[in-house]
Amino acid sequence: MNRLKTTMLLATLTALLLWAGQAVGGASGLWLALAIAAMMNAGAYWFGDRIVLRMYRAQEVTPDAAPELHGMVRELAMRANLPAPKVYVIPEEAPNAFATGRDPEHGVVAVTEGLLRRLDRREIAGVIAHEMGHIKHRDTLIMTVAATLAGALSMLANAAMWGMTFGGRSSEDEEGGSGWGGLLGVLIAPLAAMLVQMSISRTREFHADEASARISGAPLALASALRKIERASQQAPMHQGSPATAHLFIQNPFGSGGLMHLFSTHPPTEERVARLEAMAYGRTPVAA
Repeated sequence: MNRLKTTMLLATLTALLLWAGQAVGGASGLWLALAIAAMMNAGAYWFGDRIVLRMYRAQEVTPDAAPELHGMVRELAMRANLPAPKVYVIPEEAPNAFATGRDPEHGVVAVTEGLLRRLDRREIAGVIAHEMGHIKHRDTLIMTVAATLAGALSMLANAAMWGMTFGGRSSEDEEGGSGWGGLLGVLIAPLAAMLVQMSISRTREFHADEASARISGAPLALASALRKIERASQQAPMHQGSPATAHLFIQNPFGSGGLMHLFSTHPPTEERVARLEAMAYGRTPVAA
């Protein structure tokens, strides 16, 4: 089922990329977008995890350098019946975390320095167990592919906007496209990519929260961690990285106040907390 979802995601984002290229550059833009899509599809599958880790300057830590963190990851991986993932630390004060890797055998858990400093041990375990849930459900490939291709769409839109601002289109490029079509491509393609990201992310976060509660045995610890991470992201959002990767994190690291809350890649924190509290007190959570 996850392979089918991955194929559908690749097809949808590739179609958006091709449509945007054709709208902006006509026939030549279509061929350029096709070449970009081919490279991005292959790159997202084989190298998407490395691209995202490098984007956030994440560094792998050894068991000798971080024995307590590695011990926690190994213990939670055993409880989840998973191979122990590699452990990376992001040099960022905002508390947050994400998982990546194309399958459980290549899993990676990345946490920020701020997460390790601001949360207590039980809360950190709840967050890491959440990321284990993503790895176990094989969400990481789909989410990394979405981040990579959405980033490509954003870059195409930005390049097209600069091109339309400072230069015109030649007569050779007019076939199959128009100024208005290019403008629509610039505006609509990134929005459509964001809607695709939202559709694949929100339900997965609920499922990963439930997996965390089962793996760690402490749903209230994750609930407390989610509240702390949300407060920190609103007060001091991340400055490095890209909003195209926001859905990878346990909470949106760039803040989602105001109207952007309507387009958040994550469910409302209070709804997630309510479901975790229902699990802790033996109540049946409301279905996502």
